[in-house]
Amino acid sequence: MIQLLYFARLREALGSDGESLDWQEPGTVAELKQKLAMRGSVWQQQFAGNASLRAAVNQVLVPETMLVQPGDEVAFFPPVTGG
Repeated sequence: MIQLLYFARLREALGSDGESLDWQEPGTVAELKQKLAMRGSVWQQQFAGNASLRAAVNQVLVPETMLVQPGDEVAFFPPVTGG
């Protein structure tokens, strides 16, 4: 299992702030995004090919090539701008 967290407009679009997901084998953040996009509809809109969507594994910002292990916490959030 891994714990997923969704933040900002992503949380609003998905109607959820997080979930537990069965994740038995290590896989990359990119593979995780593909798995979530396969849910269709709004999931595909938010995760398929969305290079601007950021990920943190165990509270550390990571590239899409980072391996996600069972037991990890993965947070997804859109880029933040300020001024």
